[in-house]
Amino acid sequence: MAKFELPALEYAYDALEPFVDKLTMEIHHSKHHNAYTTNFNKALEDNKIEVNSIEELFASISKYPAAVRNNGGGYYNHLLFWKFMSPNGGQPSSELAEAINSTFGSVDEFKKVFNNAAVTRFGSGWAWLVLVDGKLVVTSTPNQDSPLMDVSDVKGTPLLCLDVWEHAYYLKYQNRRPEFAENWWNVVNWNEVSRLYSAAK
Repeated sequence: MAKFELPALEYAYDALEPFVDKLTMEIHHSKHHNAYTTNFNKALEDNKIEVNSIEELFASISKYPAAVRNNGGGYYNHLLFWKFMSPNGGQPSSELAEAINSTFGSVDEFKKVFNNAAVTRFGSGWAWLVLVDGKLVVTSTPNQDSPLMDVSDVKGTPLLCLDVWEHAYYLKYQNRRPEFAENWWNVVNWNEVSRLYSAAK
């Protein structure tokens, strides 16, 4: 059975300072994501599940035990999250900026809608920008659910996500989730978001 592995980050733990602090990044990646990876592999093995692709697994996740859903989501969501951050993230491509402006009015308005999804997600979860039938949509999911899962209220292709579990920000921001969400835009990897949008539309 194939084993999923914890990916190395493409930047140092302190590369996103001061917006995301080094200690949070180190614990988040080496402890939290590592635990999801280990537990996902164990849940697959315990339940004798062969995975051809994450997308295929998530498309019928409701058929599987909670350990597969929770740890699989935790594994995959963090894979995306690390790639959506960079110390040199650039700006939205003209193609993506045009789509954002058309949908939300402006990039600034989009950020407000996205931040609202992040801040109003009760408890732990994620805020997302997804592509649904060629349209940009902002949504959020509880716990470690993904818009790729059949249990998601809004199903689509992930283009950007923000982790709003407390472990993602509490060391630096304590209970100030809105401040974390606002500062996070300084490290968003627009190059990756633009690449995914271009590939998915």
